[in-house]
Amino acid sequence: MPTANDNKVDAASLLTRLAGFFAARGGNAAWLVGGAVRDAILGREIRDIDLAVAGDAGPVGRAVADYLGGTPVPLEPWNIVRVALPTGCDGAPPFLIDISGYHGAFEDDLRARDFTVDAMGLPLRCWDTDERLDAIIDPLGGKADLARRILRATGDDVFRADPGRMLRGVRLANQLGFRMAADTTRAIRRDAPLLERVAAERMRDEFMALLAADGARVQLEILDRLDLLCRVIPELEAARHCEQPRAHHYWDVWGHLLHCVEYAEAVTAGHRNNAIYTMAPWTAAEDAYFSETIGDGHTRRTILKLAALLHDIAKPQTRAPDAQGRIRFLGHSEQGADIVAERLPALRLSRRTVALVSAMVRHHLRPSQLRHGREMPSRRAIYRYYRDVGEAAVDTLYLAMADFLAARGPELAPERWGNYARMVAAVLETGAAAPPQREDGARGLVNGHDLMDALQIPPGPQIGALLERLREAEAVGEAASREDALALARRLLAESPEPAR
Repeated sequence: MPTANDNKVDAASLLTRLAGFFAARGGNAAWLVGGAVRDAILGREIRDIDLAVAGDAGPVGRAVADYLGGTPVPLEPWNIVRVALPTGCDGAPPFLIDISGYHGAFEDDLRARDFTVDAMGLPLRCWDTDERLDAIIDPLGGKADLARRILRATGDDVFRADPGRMLRGVRLANQLGFRMAADTTRAIRRDAPLLERVAAERMRDEFMALLAADGARVQLEILDRLDLLCRVIPELEAARHCEQPRAHHYWDVWGHLLHCVEYAEAVTAGHRNNAIYTMAPWTAAEDAYFSETIGDGHTRRTILKLAALLHDIAKPQTRAPDAQGRIRFLGHSEQGADIVAERLPALRLSRRTVALVSAMVRHHLRPSQLRHGREMPSRRAIYRYYRDVGEAAVDTLYLAMADFLAARGPELAPERWGNYARMVAAVLETGAAAPPQREDGARGLVNGHDLMDALQIPPGPQIGALLERLREAEAVGEAASREDALALARRLLAESPEPAR
């Protein structure tokens, strides 16, 4: 029996093989439904396959999994079996086949779906025949909506039946480049309060998919017009109409956050046809870095955009005049990090993602504080920056650039921006040239055992304090060998028997 690993897994070959499987099986006919039919009509790549069969999907799903060498996973409480095919030799994610069972008339099953462009069915036996377009069952005018590039709900109660479809609709319209029908947008605004019934995991997946897409700021604005954005992240509501001082020339906190997402996307997109973004440091190394998948399967680029949306989220509650009457937002970075640490776990984001975004929010002002005037940051300041910010150090530099651009908006002074971008480039270059790890895995020229043996001091906090001072000395060029490090340690110990931690 052939398996999915015999050839490269692709939708066309799988559909042909599945059509043969059901033809040989007889009896229970299968229908290709949903996005696969839609994408076939549009000439788009089919990424996943949805099949519908009469009755119970369980036995059919298990038989398909056995035939293709996949793994059947029942999706409860729905009458659906998901077949995950093995990862191909090219490392691509597993191909998914969802097999759903229906009872009653097949057209009634189509009418119960969310959007007309996904409420079409094609007999699987017609998949590779000339009659396949004519054989499509289309009870709600999905083909006409595809031709007009309109996303329309299948009925007035679609979102009441499943409020998660509201977020999916925004994502799908963006993915297809369609406009949403007026009656569909009205239904979403009416039913937006029902979003609280949606599982956090599903809300997270749809929201992060929108952030991952190009043009994320526009998608956030659409979510807001549909009364959905602040239902996903309620803490954003206070940023609306929260005025900022003159240093932020153009937007209130709300507008600043949304445009910061736009600029975070721009400075990590490698734009070479824009004089402003060309100034941002960008090489193949940075492109690979921000394309890295971490946490919940999202790239660093997407997580950066999330941090951009949240970096000033605590400004409204920290807004207050100082002694001279100037508006300040003292402590907003720290309070913002606390908000992130509470909100993102509620959206079921991973610990690593929460920690990364929280660190970016907490330290987003640090890059601007690394230098005084036009002077480039010292190696000592850069070392301490990387030490304190840790894994989020590079990400925070790009967040700081996006923040700089969003603070000035259309009134950006190219010379000031160029100076700022060169400063960030210098920090990146110095950070990339940090001393390598020793062969024995230790960081620095010496380790704790070296200090205890050479200086005859016991284990304790003093060892950690000395090691940190020595690592800094190595980073700034004050110690280049083990002997240099031990000599400095002796001098530090003589000057202060209990070095500051």
